[in-house]
Amino acid sequence: MNIYKIEEVAKECGLTKRTVRYYEEIGLLSPPERSEGGYRLYTDKHVEMLKKIISAREVLGFSLPELLEFLKMSEEFDAQRTEAKQTEDIALKLEKIAVLEQTLGKQLQMIDQKLEKLAMFRTELLELEQRVQAAKAKYNAIRE
Repeated sequence: MNIYKIEEVAKECGLTKRTVRYYEEIGLLSPPERSEGGYRLYTDKHVEMLKKIISAREVLGFSLPELLEFLKMSEEFDAQRTEAKQTEDIALKLEKIAVLEQTLGKQLQMIDQKLEKLAMFRTELLELEQRVQAAKAKYNAIRE
């Protein structure tokens, strides 16, 4: 397991040190261990989580509250998956798998909502583009 100082984590993830501390402050990132001198000591798990946060923020356009909710569901899923794997009783295992399915469904619903908004925005822009092309064609025809 690698140990990183905040400068290294920030550089690795393309963030500022302030952003890393802020994500920790609001609960997006779990607090790291501290050195005897009080320096934050991050692990590979922290770096992986920050990269997941960045992807959800940039690719999906999640707000910070949405990120908190999405990541909370991811953590719940991981815990539920571990429980399901450790369960020997088939009926109980199936119940735990059903819970996993619900958690994934919620995450997919969040993503689908973002995709719907993006699709609507794209449609609006395509309509504007068609109107611009029509105006361009109209004025080119007049000019000729």
